[in-house]
Amino acid sequence: MDKHKDFLDQPWDERDPDPWLALYLDQSTPLPDAVKAAWLRDCSSSSRQYLLPFLRPLARLSIIAIQILKVVLPKRWAHSRLLHKVLAFSMNTFVSPEANWLIMRHFHLGSHILAFVAANAPTPVKTAPIEPACIDDIQDELFLKHDLNLFNFVIRLNQALRAEGKELGPVAEPDFTMVTEPTLRLEDMPCGPLNKLDLQSAIEVYTPVYQLLLTDHDFWRASNSLQLDETLAIYCAKILATPEHLVMLNNKHPLVPLSTLRAGHRLVLHGLSTEMLHCLLMRMASGEQPVPAREIARMQRVVETVSGPVP
Repeated sequence: MDKHKDFLDQPWDERDPDPWLALYLDQSTPLPDAVKAAWLRDCSSSSRQYLLPFLRPLARLSIIAIQILKVVLPKRWAHSRLLHKVLAFSMNTFVSPEANWLIMRHFHLGSHILAFVAANAPTPVKTAPIEPACIDDIQDELFLKHDLNLFNFVIRLNQALRAEGKELGPVAEPDFTMVTEPTLRLEDMPCGPLNKLDLQSAIEVYTPVYQLLLTDHDFWRASNSLQLDETLAIYCAKILATPEHLVMLNNKHPLVPLSTLRAGHRLVLHGLSTEMLHCLLMRMASGEQPVPAREIARMQRVVETVSGPVP
């Protein structure tokens, strides 16, 4: 299966240029070609064009309704196991191969980035990698564990640094051995007749389900974990001594919690930021120079263009 054929072989009409072809050919964005192709195919799908505009407002109304419902439900009411069974079933049945591949990759990339920071920190830090081999592995509460891992890592790392009076700083020869390409293959993702739902539509649908079947505290924590993108990028920037190359994120300041209403869209940005950061680490591991600082503003515009505006 040629993952890039549909972009590279399509005709170019100068009077009607395809914006998706332009974004695929543009190399200012730090993404592997296979990932960029899957991302843009997903973004240009009929599901995202016609279904997402209806799903997004309905999902946000559902978040408000569920928040009201949580007032009368017991505070610890939650069904995490059921949630993850529903997520695994729906991903296997309804979500597109590209979207599933990007979701599954995200667990691996997040684990690699945390392991990179831990390996290059001046004090030992334990990590708990999550690297599912197939969609059914998600039933082991992986989405919840992914959020817990992030907060626990930040706490564990900074407790150790404070205890020893140390800080993250430049490493002469950083250890990149844990930053690898996941072995997951797009070809292995479910491709049934109903596997059509794009990534952003799926996330918008999943967000209120996530809210309903977890405690209010768990959902709030998961939503605010997205604010730590910049925190991890700064950790990497300190280690690599290249802060201007890594702070290119849209989730902004971690000390300013945002409304859970836009958690779905922010989660898409979180996924793309993770892919970009991992790609930059892969490039630096192979000896390539990081992306020039003058490209950072353009990368930010590309993120908004690819992910679409937030109504």
